[in-house]
Amino acid sequence: MPALLSTLRQRLDAYERLMRLDKPIGTLLLLWPTLWALWIASAGRPRPLLVWIFALGTLLMRSAGVVVNDYADRNFDPHVERTKNRPLASGEVSGREALILAAVLALLAFLLILPLNTLVWQLSLVALFLAVSYPFTKRFFAIPQAYLGIAFGFGIPMAFAAQLNTVPTLAWVMLAANIFWAIGYDTCYALVDREDDLKIGIKTSAITFGRFDVAAVMLCYAMTLAILAWVGAQAGRGMYFYAGLVVAAGMMAWHYVLIKDRERMRCFKAFMHNNWVGAAIFCGLAIDYYLHPFPIHS
Repeated sequence: MPALLSTLRQRLDAYERLMRLDKPIGTLLLLWPTLWALWIASAGRPRPLLVWIFALGTLLMRSAGVVVNDYADRNFDPHVERTKNRPLASGEVSGREALILAAVLALLAFLLILPLNTLVWQLSLVALFLAVSYPFTKRFFAIPQAYLGIAFGFGIPMAFAAQLNTVPTLAWVMLAANIFWAIGYDTCYALVDREDDLKIGIKTSAITFGRFDVAAVMLCYAMTLAILAWVGAQAGRGMYFYAGLVVAAGMMAWHYVLIKDRERMRCFKAFMHNNWVGAAIFCGLAIDYYLHPFPIHS
């Protein structure tokens, strides 16, 4: 029995690392835009059940996505310093196990949204396709980070659909903001692996942008903030929301200091710090709605 329990613990530990439960940054980068959308769609008063469903659903779909990602990259990851010890790359978990795990996670995510409307169900199929197909875009798409931004931001239209049973133009504009944000933060991430990616032939924005990589990151950050500022104006938001954007802008300016020399660990630090960018924007939005529940018109 002790040997069986030990084996079980080892398998669960391997699955946990395969799902990146020990590294929640990806889940958080998925969650913040979804929360922005829930708050705007509900005028600052989302139903607690919706918040719970989307938070848990985000965790499940992100976990399924990274399992599929590692399966797709199982022949590349052993050649990259940062990924060579991942469970699939090291052979600790088989490809068959990974596919079964991804399918179970996706099924659980779908069961979670069954209490919601038909439009959410339909959008969830698009979200699933995006999550499964994203890893393969690195073979042929010059800026796969843009596709990642769509995949990571698809909780936005789903949140509007859940709250309003429709997806207004504002939701798609927010998705555009998330695409620019994802290109920005994931280019920071791609800078960490650029030399390895060049050797194995994977395409990333860090390679495509070349010597303009840092400038591209900052431009994408600027576009993110500009679009969100417009969204805030359309939603009738006030000074607290814009204060959140100012705080986020300050964090992004610090990211420039971190990435300007393209030193690997500092670029990775900038990527990780984007969690706080998303949090600052959300906090500004939530406080603004709490203090000013009705639209502010000039």
